[in-house]
Amino acid sequence: MIKINKDRLVMQSVQGKVHSPIVKNPYRISSEGQGKILPATGGISYNVKVGDSCMNWVGDHVEPGVSIKSESPEENNALMMLSCIGNEARIITGEGKGGKGYVTGMHGGIDHVLIHFKDEDMEKMAINDVILVKAFGQGLQIEGFEDVICMNIDPALFEKIGIVKNDKGVLEVPVVTEIPAYLMGSGIGSSTAFMGDYDIMTGDKEANKKFGIDKLRFGDLVLLRDCDNTNGRQYLNGAVSIGVVVHSDCIQSGHGPGVTVIMSSKTSKIKSLINEKANIGHYLDFL
Repeated sequence: MIKINKDRLVMQSVQGKVHSPIVKNPYRISSEGQGKILPATGGISYNVKVGDSCMNWVGDHVEPGVSIKSESPEENNALMMLSCIGNEARIITGEGKGGKGYVTGMHGGIDHVLIHFKDEDMEKMAINDVILVKAFGQGLQIEGFEDVICMNIDPALFEKIGIVKNDKGVLEVPVVTEIPAYLMGSGIGSSTAFMGDYDIMTGDKEANKKFGIDKLRFGDLVLLRDCDNTNGRQYLNGAVSIGVVVHSDCIQSGHGPGVTVIMSSKTSKIKSLINEKANIGHYLDFL
């Protein structure tokens, strides 16, 4: 049984509005050099949900559920940084007022916080409805594992994942697959992993099959081998990170399913327990 410092963490309100999809250049350029017009980020994705495949959608960087953002850059930074996967979210304006859901990820670049709501709540929602998030989790630490940095995850969800310490003093974490560092692309070099995500590159179809990327779902937990996310995102031999798949595959070179990191260690203090059901939807009881 591992212990965490949840009794000392601060819970704060942050909020944003349902953010409309936006278009600047209508064409998105694929890795084959083709210009395509596709649905992408933002809005309410009615038929794209946690638990669904994140591959093969006719879209680009598609975000499951509801995408929110604040109009103030500084407030949106706080929304992105303080929101954690598993946090409770509540609709506070519009016809869906009172509906509750859960944060499922943070998408960097477009800087959206992604939220799962029930179908009946999404049917009542509209662009610019205000969503409040009870941000809770940044600063989470595992007792006796000070070299394992935790981030972006609600303590209640963290405890439901089923992480255990083995007889060698290593944390065993349920994940659906392991991803090698050489497949991590867009987002590498970011100054912090405490907000946003970075992408698994999917241009190599054989690698997609070899590592089970072609079977990934929104909400799946994955282990990133030789990936250090403790202070920014970089390659480091022996480092291990754990993350959650937050957005869909992409057509652009260097991109693919996005991963928001929840744990990272510069040393091999984390190992995988392969479990095809290691998905936040199961732990949050909406799958």
